[in-house]
Amino acid sequence: VLGEGTTGKVKLGYHKDTGEQVAIKIISKSSFDQKPNLQMKVRREIALMRVIKHPNILKFIDVFESQRHLCIILEYAQNGELFDFLVSRRFLPVEMAMDFFRQIVLAIEYLHYHQICHRDLKPENILLNKFNKIKIADFGFARLVKKSTTETSCGSPHYAAPEVIRGIPYDPKKADIWSLGVILYALLAVC
Repeated sequence: VLGEGTTGKVKLGYHKDTGEQVAIKIISKSSFDQKPNLQMKVRREIALMRVIKHPNILKFIDVFESQRHLCIILEYAQNGELFDFLVSRRFLPVEMAMDFFRQIVLAIEYLHYHQICHRDLKPENILLNKFNKIKIADFGFARLVKKSTTETSCGSPHYAAPEVIRGIPYDPKKADIWSLGVILYALLAVC
C-alpha cells in the first residue's frame, strides 16, 4: 500500500512482462452508494487525466473495472509526496526550491492553457519521481473551466484562496495561482 485517500487505497503494482512499476488507485464501488457524488467525481477525474499529457503531471495509463472495484492505473512516483520531502529536509536550497517551483508552474500553465483548473494544489498532491522531478497528482477536484467563475468550495484550507474558503464566487485559475504562492512559501521557508 502506497497510501490511502478519501476515495480508496493506492497500491504498488507492476507489469508482469516488463516489470514496469505503476500506482493503482483502487476504489470500492460500494463507496459510490455511500457517497452519491463520488462516482461522478471519479469519472470526471478519469476523463480529465486521459487528455492531460505533460512531463510534470502524473501520467494516466489505464482504468479497469471489476464487479466490486474501479482501478485507475497511474505512473508511479517513487520518491513520494513533496510534503514528506520538505518535512524530511526541513529546508531546501534555493536553487532546488526554484527548480521545483518552475516545474509546478509549467504544469499549471499547461492545465490553464487547456482550460483545466486543479483546485487542490498542495505539497501532498505534488509527487516526485525517482529523479526528483515534479508530478502533479490528484485531480479529484479538477474541472474543465467553461466560465471565469465558480462557486464550489473545495481544496485544502491552508492552500486555498480566501474567496474559496468564504464560499463566494471565484475565478478557479486565480485560486490555483494563490495556491502556487503558498506552495512557493512552503518551499522557501525554513522549518
